[in-house]
Amino acid sequence: MVKRRIMIKLSGEALAGKTGIGIDPIVVKTIAAEIKKAVDLNTVEIGIVVGGGNIFRGKLASEMGIERSSADYMGMIGTILNALALQNSLESLGVETRVMSSLNIPEVAEPYIRRKAISHLEKGYVVIFGGGTGNPYFSTDTTSALRAAEIGASIIYMAKNGIDGVYDFDPRTNKDAVKYTKLTHQEVLKQELQVMDSTAAALCNDNNIDIYVFDMNVEGNIKNAILGQKIGTMITKNHQEG
Repeated sequence: MVKRRIMIKLSGEALAGKTGIGIDPIVVKTIAAEIKKAVDLNTVEIGIVVGGGNIFRGKLASEMGIERSSADYMGMIGTILNALALQNSLESLGVETRVMSSLNIPEVAEPYIRRKAISHLEKGYVVIFGGGTGNPYFSTDTTSALRAAEIGASIIYMAKNGIDGVYDFDPRTNKDAVKYTKLTHQEVLKQELQVMDSTAAALCNDNNIDIYVFDMNVEGNIKNAILGQKIGTMITKNHQEG
């Protein structure tokens, strides 16, 4: 059986739990257990990009007077911390995992090499991509789109922290917000829907990579999303039937 190759995008804040800051070991273990359910399906090869907002955020950088490039590199280092935490939780559950970093830190993570990453995926390892793109001015959303294109992933699962899809307005502040079940990349870009940044959305459009937005805080939802259950919002290059 040929396995689908997928990318999961996790926010850094999701690893922090209710505080939104730092790494909550219990929360990370819970997320690892959810990812293991997806691994156990034995139908997908899994790459993961994790953000770093729980470690360092741009707003804090501006308040401290840190210039943009330095702040972005600090954020990239934060993503590596998160990747290592997730790796260890996954491996404690018996899931073979590799962390690959765009920043050269050979003592803690393999350097990102595209062919090596694909080889790991083909062997059944979960590959966690840390260090962002390795360049400032690019978000981890863009990293997920870039790495998905490089490794040939067909879809990015955007695992949101408490939001179950894409809405026309923020459902946390507008009770009349309407949830979309299907969108195209162009609709996301034209309507400026806050799914991911415009660079990432354009990359997905250009490379025909689907995006599925769902709430990761519901037990079993990572597995359910991969199984195709209608729990979130599907974004494709063209409108799909059904």
